[in-house]
Amino acid sequence: MIDVKSVLEEIKAAPYEEIEIKAPHTGIVTFEVKAPGGKVAAPSGAYLEKPGTLLASITRERNVKPLHALVSGEVASIHLERGGAFVEAGTPLLVLRHYLTKDEVVAAILKRVLHLFTAPERAKYYFIPSVDIKVKSGGCRAVTVKPGMELFIVSRMKREKPLSYDGPEGIIYAIYFQHDDNVEAGQPLIGVCPESQTGLIQDVVNRVHSDWEERN
Repeated sequence: MIDVKSVLEEIKAAPYEEIEIKAPHTGIVTFEVKAPGGKVAAPSGAYLEKPGTLLASITRERNVKPLHALVSGEVASIHLERGGAFVEAGTPLLVLRHYLTKDEVVAAILKRVLHLFTAPERAKYYFIPSVDIKVKSGGCRAVTVKPGMELFIVSRMKREKPLSYDGPEGIIYAIYFQHDDNVEAGQPLIGVCPESQTGLIQDVVNRVHSDWEERN
């Protein structure tokens, strides 16, 4: 088991993620942000119908494609020398620095310290009925899993098959898939924690929620 408190201290030392924005296709670049340090906003509105800050646009064959910020934060760096120039798809344009929210910090810690059981293929995943009842009535932490335990129904191309859990014994601490959504191969389905470690993890989660200062 990874030292949960050490992971939290590591995140505190760099409480952000940097997201590189690249040209989605060929075209001529026009920057709307002019220098590093400027604040940017994520999409907003009840249905995220209001786009985020306009960062740049790419013009190809008189068609202009806007590039909006998908996260809040600030401009960490920008390739101003590419403004007005023709660029290829995938050319780096700028980097956004997004400061982590409380929920994002918790999610990052859990993905580091839990055993992640991942999807073996792209498909829809469902708990078997007996487990689904436990999750709905008592929450995921009411379920203890063991190696070889039949846990999921995998649904793909109108065919269903069982999937057994392969990992250490423990309780399901987090669920990462949504009912009826396709999950890509390699993406986590659940995060499992030894029962003896649940108290330590919850203490750190509580500390994040009470002490973490959000900067966005």
